[in-house]
Amino acid sequence: MNYELREMLPSDEPRVLEIFRQGIESGIATLETEVPTAEAWSMEYFNDCRWVLENENNEVVGWCALKPVSKREGFKGVADVSIYFDNEYQGKGLGSVLLKKMILDSEDHGFWTLQTNIFPENETSIRFHQKNGFRTVGVRKKIGKLNGKWKDLVMMEKRSEIV
Repeated sequence: MNYELREMLPSDEPRVLEIFRQGIESGIATLETEVPTAEAWSMEYFNDCRWVLENENNEVVGWCALKPVSKREGFKGVADVSIYFDNEYQGKGLGSVLLKKMILDSEDHGFWTLQTNIFPENETSIRFHQKNGFRTVGVRKKIGKLNGKWKDLVMMEKRSEIV
């Protein structure tokens, strides 16, 4: 099967949000419990470094984007990574295509650190990020609640060697 990597367009937002909904429903991808509106989603993420992967039917099967970790000037080069795939396309080795492109693009845009927080039970995501140059910084114990239950998060980061 052939795939195309391209910049995310506003017209992709319904599909991006559908894939995000699948992540929410998995219970191991995010602390979010509701899909945001397209406008709210777009405001949360940087306009740069948004990528999608399409299948041969021009259907978006995965996406990645960056969001700020802080509004403070000193953190302007630090971003939080979001990467999600449609359930049918997970585990096919496609994530590295998206993430590697976003890493290169993030460096072109002056980001020096990318970070992500992953549930410890999401071992596949942890291994995936390690494979793509992320290191574990630590575990944040009972940092948030999901459906009334305390959740730990494994904090990972990738420091640019260029920026």
